Amino acid sequence: MMRKKKRPASFSVNEGTTSFDAPSKPAAPDEVPDSVFVQILRESGVILKHGNMSNEIAVDQVVFQKRLQHHLRKNPRYPSIIKEFISGLESHIEDPERFRNCLLPSLPRSAGKGETSSFQESLVRLLLGVEMLQTPVLNTLFEKLPEFMFEGVGEGGLNIPHLIITQLKWLDRVVDCKDLGCKLMQLVAVAPVEVQRDIITSLPEILEDSQHGHMARELNALLQENTQLTVPILDALSSLNLSSALLAEVRGAVMTTVSAVQLEDLPVVVKFILHSISASDSSEVVCDLHKKLNLEQCMLSSVLQASQNGFIKDSVALVLEVIKSAVRFQKTISEAWLKAVENVHETEDHKVQIFILDHLHLSFSQVIRGYFPSILALAQSLLRSPDCCVVPFGGHMYKLAFTAFDSYCQQEVVGSLVTHVCSGVSGEAGVALELLCELVSQKPTEMAQYAVFVKGILDYMEKLNPQQIRQLFHLLSSLAFRHDQHVSHIQDDMHIVVRKQLSSTVPKYKRIGIIGAVMMVGIMAAPRYSPPVYALQHTLPGRVMPLLELVRSCSEVSAEATALYYDELANLLQTFPLDPLVQAWIGKSVLEEFQEDFVVDLGAEIAGSFPFPASVMYNLDDEESQGGIAINLLPLQTQDVPRRADGRATATPGNTGRSGWPPLRPWQGIIHACIFNLTMLNMMDQNFVAALSCPLILTDMEVVEKMDSLSKAEREFFCSLLFYTINWFREVVNAFCKQTDPEMKMKVVTRLQNITYLQTLLETCLAASPGFIPPLANFDCESPEVLATTSSTAPAKKANRSKETRKASDSKNSSTDSSQLEEATLPNESQQDHPEKEKGTKAAVSVSSYRPFFRELDMEALGVLQCGLLSRSVLDTELHSKVNTEVQLGPAELLFLLEDMWHKLKFSLASTPAKKAPFLKVKADRAVGFSRLQQKSSKDVATFCVQLLPTLCTHLENCHNHFQTLITEKQGVVDALGVDVKEQQLMCSAYQLLLQVLDTTFSWSGFSQPEQRALLRRALGVLASRLKEEDTDLSMEQFINSEYLLNLRSTVPSLSAALSLTQLIITLGQCGGPSPASLAKHFLCQEWVTVSGAKDRGNKHNDALHSLLCLYLEHTDDVLKAVEEIAGEGIRELLTEAKDTRSRSWATLCRQTFLVYYKALMAELERSVRKLPPGRQTDSKESEKLLTWNIAVRDFHILVNLVKVFDSRPVLSVCLKYGRLFLESFLKLGMPLLDYSFKKHKEDVQSLLKTFQLSTRQLHHMCGHSKIRQDMGLTNHVPALKKGLEQFVYRVKAMLTLNQCQEAFWLGNLKNRDLKVMKASDWENHFGSQPILEFWHN
Repeated sequence: MMRKKKRPASFSVNEGTTSFDAPSKPAAPDEVPDSVFVQILRESGVILKHGNMSNEIAVDQVVFQKRLQHHLRKNPRYPSIIKEFISGLESHIEDPERFRNCLLPSLPRSAGKGETSSFQESLVRLLLGVEMLQTPVLNTLFEKLPEFMFEGVGEGGLNIPHLIITQLKWLDRVVDCKDLGCKLMQLVAVAPVEVQRDIITSLPEILEDSQHGHMARELNALLQENTQLTVPILDALSSLNLSSALLAEVRGAVMTTVSAVQLEDLPVVVKFILHSISASDSSEVVCDLHKKLNLEQCMLSSVLQASQNGFIKDSVALVLEVIKSAVRFQKTISEAWLKAVENVHETEDHKVQIFILDHLHLSFSQVIRGYFPSILALAQSLLRSPDCCVVPFGGHMYKLAFTAFDSYCQQEVVGSLVTHVCSGVSGEAGVALELLCELVSQKPTEMAQYAVFVKGILDYMEKLNPQQIRQLFHLLSSLAFRHDQHVSHIQDDMHIVVRKQLSSTVPKYKRIGIIGAVMMVGIMAAPRYSPPVYALQHTLPGRVMPLLELVRSCSEVSAEATALYYDELANLLQTFPLDPLVQAWIGKSVLEEFQEDFVVDLGAEIAGSFPFPASVMYNLDDEESQGGIAINLLPLQTQDVPRRADGRATATPGNTGRSGWPPLRPWQGIIHACIFNLTMLNMMDQNFVAALSCPLILTDMEVVEKMDSLSKAEREFFCSLLFYTINWFREVVNAFCKQTDPEMKMKVVTRLQNITYLQTLLETCLAASPGFIPPLANFDCESPEVLATTSSTAPAKKANRSKETRKASDSKNSSTDSSQLEEATLPNESQQDHPEKEKGTKAAVSVSSYRPFFRELDMEALGVLQCGLLSRSVLDTELHSKVNTEVQLGPAELLFLLEDMWHKLKFSLASTPAKKAPFLKVKADRAVGFSRLQQKSSKDVATFCVQLLPTLCTHLENCHNHFQTLITEKQGVVDALGVDVKEQQLMCSAYQLLLQVLDTTFSWSGFSQPEQRALLRRALGVLASRLKEEDTDLSMEQFINSEYLLNLRSTVPSLSAALSLTQLIITLGQCGGPSPASLAKHFLCQEWVTVSGAKDRGNKHNDALHSLLCLYLEHTDDVLKAVEEIAGEGIRELLTEAKDTRSRSWATLCRQTFLVYYKALMAELERSVRKLPPGRQTDSKESEKLLTWNIAVRDFHILVNLVKVFDSRPVLSVCLKYGRLFLESFLKLGMPLLDYSFKKHKEDVQSLLKTFQLSTRQLHHMCGHSKIRQDMGLTNHVPALKKGLEQFVYRVKAMLTLNQCQEAFWLGNLKNRDLKVMKASDWENHFGSQPILEFWHN
């Protein structure tokens, strides 16, 4: 039914009277009976309804409020009419239905289109909008509210307390906001939790800004009392408009609740703290939050509340999401969080970060599961990092991710590790392979499911080195042969790949096949399977033996391949526990070949034609018998040498690339397999035992004296024979080094003496055989790489033979040779040589340069160091008579073992970043000669070194006592009469090497890991116990502060040894040891001479001096003071003395070493000012910084002015380079400080600028000098330096302008002058004057 459109009502207000066009009607049946309250509302435009019918409003709500206010104010009974109106309201809302209608929105009464809005406020809210009614209406509502507090949600889903509170939100004006806030907090004190939360969360929408501060304090106090209201209070605080001071106060109070807050409230707490951070306090707040945020309670809650795992999971996820969001979108928080992580030094303090990795639980793995892509990407980046410290952390992330996540994530982890292996970066591939091997050993069943992914690496084996190939086949064999029920198809694929590689004619692929096949045998023949699964008696004939025979037959076509096969077989016997049947088969085959090829019976004569007369040598048995045996090295080598008609050896044109001989026979690999590994198997035959002491068929070593008369082929033949003999003895030492029998140990030491003696002969022969390339001794690498290693070190020019000769009969077992260290090992070698060498003397050759061509010594061979040290050998030099004296190591043998140990430690313990493969092929592989060492972990190597520490300390003390005795007896004269120079050289080198070995050991990065702290404590305890009995109750600092090493400073024989001692002290200082600055200064103020008495000098001495000086400046307390002391006192003393004298206060400073000092001083000065913080306007340390810059500028001025006296080209180059860098640092860091300090410290700033101006003038003169001399090396520095000089002048002008001192600045032209500050008028016509900006100020 259509209603007729009513005419809109209109009213006019004229002097207090109201007139309506339409007359008032009586109340309708559905309307509320008339009363003053109802009548006034009806006249104002609101009609009250009964029951469930909503109240109606006939006019716009603004019009209604104006009518109501006007009607009440103009009523004759005003203001009592207000009380009557409120009484009517109270009576009206006594009925719950009517009260509900007053709280619900009013409906617009049918009227003309557009006359009322589609939404109208409730009656209560309309009344609250009238100022004169607001306070009494609020009181009425607050009185009514307790009636409904505990009723909860009523019929129709309405919550009366919530409706009442809703009426108070967003009022246009609150008459008494303070009173309203107090009443709301009173209600909070008595209301139930739900009503409390509703009121608190509504406070920001109810109160005006003027009351936000007071209400924040009220809420803060309430938060400390009632933790149930944490979430609503923090929500309210987040929406209040607070001052920064009040916000910091509230945040501090909230921070104290982090540790005790409920888990479900933790996301809101963390969000409030992170969102209330300002840029100034972000670092402090985040660090505090990082310390107090502990999610480990999640794990406890999950155990105690197993039914709420889903809820706990959501809470943890929300916490992480809040942190992630804050870090991602707020730069200050991300920087503060990174700083907080950097400041954590203990592993247990990494709570939030390590929680993701170390505290993964079944329920929480689902939370972190959403972050898996980020975790995987982070692990990939860490594993590829060039920083060695973070690579293990990336590997740890991979392992934990594989352990905690589902199968899909495990597959992704394996795939990512496979990608690392196939990347072509050796370091990255090695770490990834180690992780895969660890996962296979720890989670074999899970990894078996992803064997097909690992098998894909077989297509990229070309990029792997031999050790990585061993690891690859080891883990594939472990998967294929230990879990054949799942991955039996992998076995067939591996057999196919191995057969294909073995049948290849390419040496590289054949090596891969040999290594892979032997590693498969190691897993297949392991005696750890039960007979029902693997019946070994059936496996051997069917799998293991045919595979070994296949490898043997395929490797016979190449001597290197055969040698590699025996090497890998030896490695297999050493590292894998094999079934006795396999061991017996290998031992039998090796024994037969060894006896057939190398062992001969000694007779009256040695039959055969040889290039040199055959002789039986180096027999250690007490008596020679006709029925003895010997190793026929000379006959074996002769078989491969072509002969001329006259019986002399000749070179083969087709084989000149390798010493002129045909390919090497595979006897070295057989030696290693039969001697070393059969000793491990306790299957030694008498022939093998006799191999230690039996003689060798060689030739008389007097051939060395006739090297110049031999042909090239004969010289190379003899050199190869020496290499073979040395390698034989090295393998003998490997095989018997673990023997405890005194007689056997004596023979091992004797073999070491044989090695050192033969190496002296070899050096002489190599010097006479330029271009000689030795036979290979390591067969698991590319031959060209090994050759390239020595191509640059082997002497290539012929030289006349030295007039000095030595007789073999007098020095066969001499242990006083000085040629054990390579150049890097002996920094003072060049200074110890005789300066009066003749012009025809041959260039020195060190066997250390030929290290890749010697067989590798095992780590266990270093145990021979425990035999002790004597300065002279006590062995019979002829070795033909019985010796009853106990054998001990001589200096040469000690040096030989220490050098080998140092190389091993550098390779295994030194941290080297993983670098990408270069575009061009590298010449050398640093892993050559460390095949067996690579199979030991760095932890095993470090543990072995710690076990040897007492022995090393004993040798170190012996060296100390030796030089102490020398100083005491000879009054410090090192070249006194009766002093053996060669012996002193050996002892000096041994001293230095012992310090380097200790430094490399303690520098191992693994000591920083918590699980290795006990090993570090044990190592430090060894040093501490050398002075007193070891006390297990000592702290780590007490161990480190031992004076043991500092006592050595009085006897270090060379500057290089002093540098090594200082570096060792610094290494221990990283753990809290003594400062090395005073020690370094002591060495710098000491005069150094060689063992021959000459002053120490040369490039190596200068390098050591530069390193030691840099260490002193780096660790001194005040770098600027130290620079001023050296430049202002030490160099000044040098200027006043004669040309060849040294500085009195700095004995290492002379004119020859001035460049070393100058470069170090300039570099450290520039580095120190670069670290100074830039000046700020509100800097509290302004005076201190200004004083620091004054000292730095004064030091710079002194160093620059030294160019006037020391004007050599290298000094100029150093000054130009570091002068520019110092100038740039001054402009960037110093000038901002002068801007703000000029007014307060005008005189200081003026003095600084005047001093610096003198330095800039001198730099300009140097630029002109470089241009005049047309020296390209110097002029390359000029453009950037001149640019900086001009920037400096304009920057000073800007500083003066900023401080209203523009009149103190003027410009001029600076003439070109030479270094002596004399005008270069002769050059001006050619180059013209150089315009330059000049300044002066008062």
